[in-house]
Amino acid sequence: MIGRIVEFEKLQAALDKDRAQLIAVYGRRRVGKTFLVNEFFGNRFAFKHTAVSPVDEATNKKKKNLMKLQLQEFYYSMRTYGLDSSEAMPASWQEAFHLLERMLERKPDDGRIIIFIDELPWMDTPKANFMPAFEHFCNDWCLARKNVKLIVCGSATSWILDKLIYNKGGLYGRVTMPIHVSPFTLHECREFFKAGGFKFDEYDICQAYIAFGGIPYYLDQFRKGLSIAQNIDSIIYDENAPLKDEFDRLFTSQFTNPGDLKKIVTTLAGNRAGLTRDELLKKGKLSSGGTLTENLSALEKSKLIQQYLPFGESAPKYKLIDPFCIFYLKNVKGNTGIPNYWSLHEKSPAVISWTGLAFEDLCRNHIRQLKHALGIDGVITRESSWNIPSEAGKKGGQIDLIIDRDDRFVCLCEMKFTRGEFEIKKGYNLTLLDRMSRAQEIIGSKKTLMSVLVTTYGLLRNEYASRFDRVVTLEDLFQK
Repeated sequence: MIGRIVEFEKLQAALDKDRAQLIAVYGRRRVGKTFLVNEFFGNRFAFKHTAVSPVDEATNKKKKNLMKLQLQEFYYSMRTYGLDSSEAMPASWQEAFHLLERMLERKPDDGRIIIFIDELPWMDTPKANFMPAFEHFCNDWCLARKNVKLIVCGSATSWILDKLIYNKGGLYGRVTMPIHVSPFTLHECREFFKAGGFKFDEYDICQAYIAFGGIPYYLDQFRKGLSIAQNIDSIIYDENAPLKDEFDRLFTSQFTNPGDLKKIVTTLAGNRAGLTRDELLKKGKLSSGGTLTENLSALEKSKLIQQYLPFGESAPKYKLIDPFCIFYLKNVKGNTGIPNYWSLHEKSPAVISWTGLAFEDLCRNHIRQLKHALGIDGVITRESSWNIPSEAGKKGGQIDLIIDRDDRFVCLCEMKFTRGEFEIKKGYNLTLLDRMSRAQEIIGSKKTLMSVLVTTYGLLRNEYASRFDRVVTLEDLFQK
């Protein structure tokens, strides 16, 4: 098991408590939630069930008669775990959970009863009246028994949050242990590849990360003996690539209205600094109102987009932050099925430029490690971007990462992804001088500016090297 130390500790704490537990494990598709639960409990369950995927793998469309399919599979799972063969197929979720109660009551009463329902949100199909039946099962049976540990899991993060963790009805306050499973950090990616016998260095792992993020299932598709570029071709570009249709499945498996949410994400992908709500409405040709608010909230809860307030501005913006979605929409969409596409294009000016921008996203995703390298772990900060306005005779500029600190410092961060030490040349030196001067003029004397370079292998020492107060390298970003 790579990483997941905190998650294991939470599961153990829930297991050790002398009262019933409702544990909600949630996170992005393919992040390793089911693997985590199976590994911790060693598949020692009184009952385990995995809901039926609502998506037909062949057509990538929603299946029909989903309620019937879900009930049938739930019944078959109960049969596997000891339901009497004389019991008939349930016609409703109320009947199904009463059957489950009768089956579990026949289990030995001298130990823990561990129940695991995977992809619970998929069971809540339209007009199925699933939630009232599930709430009654939790309240009347599970939580009334000290030895019951009910673990539910789901990739539909917004569903888990809205209907379980923040439930305002029958399950209000009932979730005893919420566990969010995050993608791997760079450190964990390195441990993952090392455990698999790969010889990738930090630079290679960064390239893998900017394409697939820290999603274990995606990284598990890598094959030894192939370069990073060859692996990317094999995983997502080739005709039979395992992740060729993953972008669409990511949405159809998590959301009831995937088309609307994909439209939002696609619109945001074309605007790196993000868009305000009004800009999003205009550029995406979307309808305003409650539906848009709900869709934006669902995407935020799923960690696909992020709302932030740009430095010095009053209107918040929405920004796409999922590495895989960014990579797919910029480089993959329209190019799948082309053999060796990435190997042929990875050194093109367009891809090199995009890689530099993707490295900026990588740095933002590792803000904790960046703050540690700067020695400001305990300082309250706000991270954003900053569009310095230009005025008559005065240059502006875009700063992609600004760390506004409560200790009255402001870090202006430049991120450079290079194959060797980064060299400041005369032209770039002048750009830095102008930018710092303009920034200090706007911020005034209330805060002190600090220039920070985040790069792969450090800064080449020359006459301009002193322009940066601090330098952070890959070695720092790969820390725990």
